[in-house]
Amino acid sequence: MARATNLILLLVSAISLSCNKGGGIAGPKDSSNGIPVLPGWQLVWHDEFDSTGVDLTKWNFEVNGYGGGNNELEYYTANPQNAYIDSGSLVIQALKQDYMGKNYTSARMTTQYKGDWTYGRIEVRAMLPYGQGLWPAIWMMPTDSYYGGWPLSGEIDIMEMLGQQANKIYGTLHFGQPHQMRQGTYTLPGGYFSSAFHVFAVEWDSTSISWFVDSTKYYSTTIGEPFDKSFYLILNVAVGGNWPGAPDYTTYFPQKMLVDYVRVYRKEG
Repeated sequence: MARATNLILLLVSAISLSCNKGGGIAGPKDSSNGIPVLPGWQLVWHDEFDSTGVDLTKWNFEVNGYGGGNNELEYYTANPQNAYIDSGSLVIQALKQDYMGKNYTSARMTTQYKGDWTYGRIEVRAMLPYGQGLWPAIWMMPTDSYYGGWPLSGEIDIMEMLGQQANKIYGTLHFGQPHQMRQGTYTLPGGYFSSAFHVFAVEWDSTSISWFVDSTKYYSTTIGEPFDKSFYLILNVAVGGNWPGAPDYTTYFPQKMLVDYVRVYRKEG
């Protein structure tokens, strides 16, 4: 049954890729860049992935097989088969292949020192991979560990998904010593995050952070230190790890996270 379900997801994802690209916020567009205007917000940083390759003035590649501190099974590379631009989307692709002592490869991209922000709306439109052991994430880490090493300086998880739960995402804060966590979840009322693009966003100010899927706010919490410093964005697809567990016979490769755009806004005024 699990293998049959994965075949259905694979077919639906392929159809969605051909017809669901683009879209997002409806309404008037900024004449200078063609991006829809978001009332009350000013666009300060964005990547629409409409070039022929990854823009290295905006993105860094982490290259290592350290396991992300979570006993992940992949080796993160800067190889073009793991991260590339296709039809106006960034594709982060996890592959089952022997590489540098690991059995899987993928990519982990960051904006550190190229895009770092304190407060604002961070918005990513993406379609996610699926399957046992897949762990896509859109998240933020402190540019400089002002309050100390993890988790003292904080972590903002805009979106995490376990591939075996392809209709449910998590939005989380990590902070404090001992480690503290605040978390909300959102379950799609129908379908899977692997079968269509969705907008994942946080709105963050000096007193609170709220999480959104498309137009739905599903979680909000009050904040203070350490979430008063600059953070940078990370996009990655992990394979395995303490939380999702390892892939099994039902997991198909390659698996892809497609990112339509990344947009960062500052509150007007």
